[in-house]
Amino acid sequence: MPIEGPLRELGIHDVFQLLDLARKTGVLKVTSELRQNGGTVYFDNGAVIAAEIHSNPHPLGSLLVRMGKLAEADFHRARDMQQAGDGRRLGDVLVEIGAISRRELERQVRAQVEEVIFELMGWSEGYFSFSEAPLDQVPAQATVRIPTEALLMEAARRIDEWSRIEPKIPHLGVVPRLVVPEGADAGPMDLRPAEWEVLAAVDGRRSIRELAATVQRSEFDVARTLFGLATAGVIVLDDPQADPLPEAVGGEVAELLARADAYLIAGNTAAALAAVEEARDASSNHHVPTLVSLGRVLLAMGRPGEAVDAFSEASHHDPVDAAARRLLGVALAASGQFDAAVETWDAWSRLPARSPDEDAQGGWVSRMRDAARLLGQATRVAHG
Repeated sequence: MPIEGPLRELGIHDVFQLLDLARKTGVLKVTSELRQNGGTVYFDNGAVIAAEIHSNPHPLGSLLVRMGKLAEADFHRARDMQQAGDGRRLGDVLVEIGAISRRELERQVRAQVEEVIFELMGWSEGYFSFSEAPLDQVPAQATVRIPTEALLMEAARRIDEWSRIEPKIPHLGVVPRLVVPEGADAGPMDLRPAEWEVLAAVDGRRSIRELAATVQRSEFDVARTLFGLATAGVIVLDDPQADPLPEAVGGEVAELLARADAYLIAGNTAAALAAVEEARDASSNHHVPTLVSLGRVLLAMGRPGEAVDAFSEASHHDPVDAAARRLLGVALAASGQFDAAVETWDAWSRLPARSPDEDAQGGWVSRMRDAARLLGQATRVAHG
């Protein structure tokens, strides 16, 4: 019998802990319509041996080539051997032909698996399903064995560190740019090699997500490095999605909203709500980013009716705010107002200008709109 349910009732951290303590073997699937994303984690006797996620589907061989860990000729040679009938995983073939050491292969695979797990650990909404069964076939090019307890401890450390980073880096779409030193006496910068590597890739155009792909490092590591460089005044961070705050309260309110987001990621909705309420006290009650943040917290707390009020007020004060309009549709659907949700998402699709991140939500909005339309029809039939 599968173990399944919504993440708001049993957090993803608790799911991993349960599978670890029960020494379960099988496949965990986690999906999030809000994020348009999903991940799969393979457990063997409670330990994680493989993981993949839709938003980062990089095949191991191609990733090793891009990182300079594997020669392209060796990669093609191993693939040719597989196509000729070698049934072993790609990683095992690469080790056999001497293209990469077993130790380096396991190090790279472990890093890839950890990034998937740490991203999933940040989800406070969505749905999980675990199917217990022998792992006869794991569709991975190589596997490792990572104690789940170690992953949980590292995830907790990262969440704590993100809470410090997020006031400066609220999301991975932030664009870093170099600061021009003032005066001719600016001395040499004493940076570590990893910091120089990231700094050399900063061009004022690429986002943190794009920089991470360029330097072939995790988004967390790049964000942490840029946070240090920004704190030292070497770079500044531009948020193309930012809604300017009133000058008198901007810094304080921005910090409070970033803190609320960090609490929400960690699953602490009570603390997130307290931070948003403090932000409302420090700014205008009609401040749109604060209202949107309030609505998101209320949704996570299972209070969709109140979330509708928050998003409606935000949309009233800024009719072209795409996030407020999209999330209003979510709150309406969650409160059973399916026809209103459809109308709201239709209005979202007609907005004249949306950020790239909002445009990326188009597929999810379309699916949700279709589902709400069907539910609305079914509700009318049932009450007809």
